[in-house]
Amino acid sequence: MNAQFLHCIADYGVGDPAFGEVMQKLHFLLPDVTIIPTSVPPFSTIATGLWTFQFAHVNPIKDMMIYTNTAPRKDNKEIREKNEGEGLVFAELKNGVRVVGVNAGHCFSFIKSNIKKMHHIVVDNKGSQFRSRDFYPEAVIGIMKGNMTYVGEPIDLTLIPDVPKKCIAWIDGYGNIKTTMRVSEANFSSGQPVLISLNEMKRTAFFTDGTFSVREGELAFAPGSTGGDDRFMEIFLRGLSAWREFGKPHVEDIFTVTAI
Repeated sequence: MNAQFLHCIADYGVGDPAFGEVMQKLHFLLPDVTIIPTSVPPFSTIATGLWTFQFAHVNPIKDMMIYTNTAPRKDNKEIREKNEGEGLVFAELKNGVRVVGVNAGHCFSFIKSNIKKMHHIVVDNKGSQFRSRDFYPEAVIGIMKGNMTYVGEPIDLTLIPDVPKKCIAWIDGYGNIKTTMRVSEANFSSGQPVLISLNEMKRTAFFTDGTFSVREGELAFAPGSTGGDDRFMEIFLRGLSAWREFGKPHVEDIFTVTAI
């Protein structure tokens, strides 16, 4: 059965008409497709990679596809001919989920160990400032319909960069800070105080196995809701905003955490 459910992850702003244009083009090519848009911060391939992993591995829908377009065009810092940017690629994961996305930065890092195969996609990557509307939807919908002529040469998976250590991956609407650190990498004891350094600020938090295992107004360093079986650690200020507490840091900022 052809996929009819599509996650669209891009660094267009929330409510940006760019999402509307891309979704309209996708519906034009496949009227029955259901599209869920997710907006990430500008140029953040880490946030794109995080949500690609999350959508692909937590309650994946049979035959669904993920389409990502975060293209900071940092592969070449010189003048770009006809708006050329990082290329579009296709990945099939071990659980059957398929991902089509721009191969930029860490967009594929979070799913690296789960990729079964990965290929370049045969599609124009220059000639339009809005490739994700003008060129890419044909390849996305074509592959969803089973047209594999868009799938080109294989890609060496070792070329995909690893997930960066101790970065902010996401800041949710409550001000909770999701990080790239896994539970398995946090070698602390439950209840142990730790010192978190972020955005040139230092705060004491408590390492817990649940974000509500601290009192109102206390900081926790605890497993969050993302990451599947080995969840990503989260900086959580119960009843308040950890993001504000640390001076409003940005996604992709670096933090450190040490035992006290």
